[in-house]
Amino acid sequence: MKKLNIYFTAGIPQLEDTAEIIKLIQDSGADMMEIGMPYSDPVADGPVIQKAHELALNNGMTISTLLSQLRSIKEEIKIPIILMGYINPVLSFGFENFCRECSESGVSGLIIPDLPPIEFEKNYQQILEKYNLNFTFLVTPETSDERILYLDSLSSGFLYAVSSSSTTGNENAVLKNEEYFSRLASLPLKNPVMIGFGIKSKEDFENVTQKADGGIIGTAFVNILLQNRDWKTKAIDFIHSIRA
Repeated sequence: MKKLNIYFTAGIPQLEDTAEIIKLIQDSGADMMEIGMPYSDPVADGPVIQKAHELALNNGMTISTLLSQLRSIKEEIKIPIILMGYINPVLSFGFENFCRECSESGVSGLIIPDLPPIEFEKNYQQILEKYNLNFTFLVTPETSDERILYLDSLSSGFLYAVSSSSTTGNENAVLKNEEYFSRLASLPLKNPVMIGFGIKSKEDFENVTQKADGGIIGTAFVNILLQNRDWKTKAIDFIHSIRA
């Protein structure tokens, strides 16, 4: 079965809902999850996730609060948790301190889209390995085969293949990019490939995972958390609908 990865932003709809959402994602049948660390300038994200970041920051969500929430439930969580965010807040926290606390909180990996690979190799890779944390790079349809192989060699856990060159949740994300998906499938990659950006339904998920190992759903899930008072039932039904 293809892997299902669900993303949401920590600290929405309310500050204390994060732990409940984590358990809900696990119990509804997802294989892994990404948790967004709120930031004031989330440049890789579209309007829905930007709105989620803003709400989470207004709710008082911080890296320290998130790590504390994760520590409180780590014995109950059996699927991988990946933290996704931007480099500035992590550097403000202290990179090694952050990695140590992630490791102690049950986090298995990180995605930091604005951390350049050269910086990663030079300054951060050894720290991540010291704390047994995976790190995932993103590739796009414009990424050359040579660079895909390079980013795959640096990544661990999985390689994040953006479905099209856009921000998250873009209505025009191209989910039938056969040439790109075939190219990824033909390369001798060491990591599983997970495709994200623009997946909103079971049909989308099945389409993108024909030639990949799994799919990542973010904006569609975050929308449920933002727009529904009865978000718990709707969120469970949504994940079940992908898995049905």
